[in-house]
Amino acid sequence: MKTVLSGIQPSGNLTLGNYIGAIKNFVKLQEAHDCYFMVVDLHAITVPQEPSSLRDRSESVAALYVAAGIDPNRANIFLQSHVPQHAELGWIMTTLVNMGELERMTQFKDKSEGKDSVGAGLFVYPALMAADILLYNANLVPVGDDQKQHLEITRDLAARFNHRFGEYFNVPEPFIPEVGARIMSLDDASKKMSKSNPVEGSYIAMLDTPDQIRKKISRATTDSGTEVVYDPSAKPEVSNLMSIYSECAGVSLQEVQARFEGKMYGAFKKELGEVVVSALEPLQNRYYEIRQTGEIHDILAKGAEQAQRTATQVLDGVKDKMGFLAPR
Repeated sequence: MKTVLSGIQPSGNLTLGNYIGAIKNFVKLQEAHDCYFMVVDLHAITVPQEPSSLRDRSESVAALYVAAGIDPNRANIFLQSHVPQHAELGWIMTTLVNMGELERMTQFKDKSEGKDSVGAGLFVYPALMAADILLYNANLVPVGDDQKQHLEITRDLAARFNHRFGEYFNVPEPFIPEVGARIMSLDDASKKMSKSNPVEGSYIAMLDTPDQIRKKISRATTDSGTEVVYDPSAKPEVSNLMSIYSECAGVSLQEVQARFEGKMYGAFKKELGEVVVSALEPLQNRYYEIRQTGEIHDILAKGAEQAQRTATQVLDGVKDKMGFLAPR
């Protein structure tokens, strides 16, 4: 059985893109793997966060994990900050990574562009991400395209540690599903649907009301044509909406195209709105039940306890190999 590790930041509202591109795959992976799914709140504070919002969103993301189908009896669900070994191994990884490697990170360049001052945490973010993964000796890491560069650093650091101190870490592999891995913005299909986008009409939040969903889809950018045809190069906006339909309805793109042959965009968008509403409704109902009962706190406590057992063992081995004196 392989070990899988992934996490989502509690910043912004989780979107349909997060659900289709990440969380739905988490649910599938738990069936055959040993899974650790975090809410990466330590990563969230690399940019300023309002404390009450960070607290609420951390609980919200964890509840959405469960509502979407991640089973706490099959997978470990926990907050990154509840397992202090993440921060400790993160510091160790910063001593192994080179400045030049961090300076080449495109995500750092994008987030720091035009700013007079940038926090050091944003710069060393990849070292903490490496620690997250290596702390559980993960074999597979579900990542989006924007995180592939960070995973490469993790792979380099694992190999570097093994070369310097002896074989210890697995060198993790990315898990990027071919379908549904990248849902694009509703107003610009050249950009990924993002919870950090300030334009609310660019994304569908997992907790949007039915009316909000219908309105956003009705206003989604298409093109000057009329045919509902899947062609990402010639019709990127329509193709993106077709991908959303396919994922939410559980049908192939070919079936979507056949279903709307000879029909206009208006009819397609109207039905798409209902498909998305139907897909999210049971998840939303379960989410609000979880938040109301408070059961998520027990789930997080159990997940953190299980994660700490593995994390402690791995970190102790790291420190032993590096020559730290063990306490007595």
